[in-house]
Amino acid sequence: MNVIIKHFKWVMLVSGMFTITMFYGLFAPQAALDSMFGASFDGTLENIVIRSWSALVGLMGAMLIYGFFSQTHRVFAVLIASFSKIVFVSLVLLYGQQFIGKVAPAIVMDCIVILLSVVYLLVVRMHPSTASKSAQAHSSKG
Repeated sequence: MNVIIKHFKWVMLVSGMFTITMFYGLFAPQAALDSMFGASFDGTLENIVIRSWSALVGLMGAMLIYGFFSQTHRVFAVLIASFSKIVFVSLVLLYGQQFIGKVAPAIVMDCIVILLSVVYLLVVRMHPSTASKSAQAHSSKG
């Protein structure tokens, strides 16, 4: 159990680094939409929505990276980012089956992160003293 608590932060860092790349869509929404979904848009509303979505997804990546560095906020960062990933995966599976082939790598990565996050959160819930000791040891080193 200590191994999971001690090393889960690396999952957050790697996932956060991939997820933060979605900031790209804030600056190049058409290119991001094309690379992610193989689709295009032609309206102002779509431009706004894609830029906003890209910013929010990018912020989830930033939050995961922050959680890598901050033991104190790690559980919060995992909860919020995992919930965001669950929503994305669910929406694609429910309403975007035509995009599954294009977004399969993101879906697979998000599902792995969701699964590992659930395991981490269960371990922290079952052994809160272990997580606290890990946070104390981390803060005393810094």
